Amino acid sequence: MASLQNSPALHRTLFQNSFPQKHGSGFRSSRRDGISFIVKGSQESSHSSTGLISQDEPSRRQMIAIGATAPLVFLFDQQSISFAAESGFQPVVDRKDGYSFVYPFGWQEVVIQGQDKVFKDVIEPLENVSVTMIPTGKQDIKEFGSPEEVAATLIKKVLAPPNQKTKIIKATERDIDGKVYYQFEFIAQAPNFTRHALSSVSIGNGKFYTLTTGANERRWGKMKDRLQTIVESFKLFNV
Repeated sequence: MASLQNSPALHRTLFQNSFPQKHGSGFRSSRRDGISFIVKGSQESSHSSTGLISQDEPSRRQMIAIGATAPLVFLFDQQSISFAAESGFQPVVDRKDGYSFVYPFGWQEVVIQGQDKVFKDVIEPLENVSVTMIPTGKQDIKEFGSPEEVAATLIKKVLAPPNQKTKIIKATERDIDGKVYYQFEFIAQAPNFTRHALSSVSIGNGKFYTLTTGANERRWGKMKDRLQTIVESFKLFNV
């Protein structure tokens, strides 16, 4: 599980220095050593009756700050709930950190220090999705380079351990509601398995967001459409 095996501290430290010569350092890192791994029960009280999953309740100040975007978030909630009911996906709307996506029903949430959200299949652990955020002073993902350049740096420095052989299959740029997202597909080959993965990255709210999902190569044919749905559902909104 490439996105789950790497140390969060390594993620932050390496990525902070990933584009020093061409683009400068746009990140401030906060080192966190060690990884905690906790499976959350599906009936936890943090899950609301609508099935949405959110982080800690926003403070009064945060609630005032996101007031202007509330109609947009509410609209997404309703559309996502309907989509999930019809297509077998569960929506996630993080009102605190300003992002949303969907994941397949049956995956469980786990907690990994340094990663904001992680959901995985308990039977096929390589089938998972994770979201990480790193502070940045950049305003647009293009400031870090082309889709191919950003994909190469992330895969080499962050998304795959150094002992794995990696290959970028494709890297593309998408504009969603005026915000640029880079999406890329890659393979990471370990001695005993090969993971086929998809990522979506963008910048908003003073943060660099990375969503990564994937599966064992032997199950790629069965899972690729669902994983593509996850990646394409990833959206940021202002908080």
